[in-house]
Amino acid sequence: MTEEEKDQVEKNEEEKEDEVDEENGEKVEGAEGAVEGEAAAKKKKKRKKKKKKKKSASNGGDGENTANNNNNNSGVPSKKPHGRGLKENTFTDSYILSGQTEPPTIPIAELFTDGNFPEGEITKHGNPKYDNVFIDNTFRETDAEKRALDRMQSDLYQKVRQAAEVHRTVRKYAQSFIKPGIKLIDMCERLEEKNRELVQEKGLDRGIGFPTGCSLNHVAAHYTPNKGDDTVLQYDDVMKVDFGTQIDGRIIDSAWTVSFNPKYDPLLEAVKEATNCGIREAGIDVRLCDIGEAIQEVMESYEVELNGKTHQVKAIRNLNGHSIGQYQIHAGKSVPIAKSSDTTKMEEGEMYAIETFGSTGRGYIVEDMECSHYMKNFHAPHVPLRLPRSKKLLSHINKTFGTLAFCRRWLEREDGGSFTVNGNKGKQEKYMGALKNLCDVGIVQAYPPLCDVKGCYTAQYEHTLMLRPNCKEIVSRGDDY
Repeated sequence: MTEEEKDQVEKNEEEKEDEVDEENGEKVEGAEGAVEGEAAAKKKKKRKKKKKKKKSASNGGDGENTANNNNNNSGVPSKKPHGRGLKENTFTDSYILSGQTEPPTIPIAELFTDGNFPEGEITKHGNPKYDNVFIDNTFRETDAEKRALDRMQSDLYQKVRQAAEVHRTVRKYAQSFIKPGIKLIDMCERLEEKNRELVQEKGLDRGIGFPTGCSLNHVAAHYTPNKGDDTVLQYDDVMKVDFGTQIDGRIIDSAWTVSFNPKYDPLLEAVKEATNCGIREAGIDVRLCDIGEAIQEVMESYEVELNGKTHQVKAIRNLNGHSIGQYQIHAGKSVPIAKSSDTTKMEEGEMYAIETFGSTGRGYIVEDMECSHYMKNFHAPHVPLRLPRSKKLLSHINKTFGTLAFCRRWLEREDGGSFTVNGNKGKQEKYMGALKNLCDVGIVQAYPPLCDVKGCYTAQYEHTLMLRPNCKEIVSRGDDY
């Protein structure tokens, strides 16, 4: 019997009972009849209430419960992000299409048990330009030697793709709860916990690539709340969300901008298109200066009107994209976002973070505010340390973070930044003097927030790409940006 037939049978039985109750109500007389009639009416009301409750449950309830029921059972993405600056067809729960739960709880490695993770966006290499003449790079697509070289790197590609899939899932989850009124420190900790959970954090083998940046308005980068910072996200804020995931030191570095007021849309659009332009231009043998020139041309073709004043969107000329190495977020090459004289070329097999920053201010940043980001220098010299606290802190950094970036919040966690490495005995006490000492001797580098002029607004978009021998793979690309 179908559900509809069952409902019809139940309805017929209830109608018969109602008729009997009405007849009984008419037959009874006097005080006794009134009591029996009242009892019959109550019985009828109770049945109607029960029926209504059952119908509501079959529809998944109302409000938030309905959304959760749809997400969990229907398999159809339905949640939209609170912020702007993402593609129109973006759903924050789109990961359920791959078998993920809502919210996501299944580690990515358990969703793709065959070890084959989703590819990023595959595109052709950009064509290098010499003396204003473009050199055709398309031969790489069909060359047998290049395709053979590409197959030899399949294990590396899978690690990078797994980290990218974790990043996509975590950021979709974050987009579901980033909205005005949330404390930035709560936002960062919630995002980072989900990152650890889905990547199955295991010390230096896999985990978070670097601290979650949530720079606001005129602050372009390198801001994350320290303990005690109760900054709250406001409706008129423009926030850059920048976080990383790493597996075997292969880092995915990707960022987007969150805003809620539509007046900032042209600023976000300018930076997003500039980043996409940089990605299109990138390729083997392409000169870095040519990429920067193309990015600046796109970026500065946009204008944004704020409070009755029109601002040209300016590329922040002293911020750059960068090459990425194993356990090395900045591997030596910088991708400018403005015209420059750097004729260094991109090379086969390299990984790059193509990121652009736009500003309504002067388009130039300086270090300012309290520092939260730190990182051990990749080529740190051996320096004899006299302070016992400095020795202890350096030992903790080496085993927990290596040459990956970290922040003060992580040092103050019970696990000191990694439960796998330290258990619940990793918390660092009274470490600021030791940290300053490590910075002073050149072992650790401090990375303070990078700020344009106060009162202006900055935006950022960023993707990680691999320059494979026969194609270019934008591994962090998603359906959101």
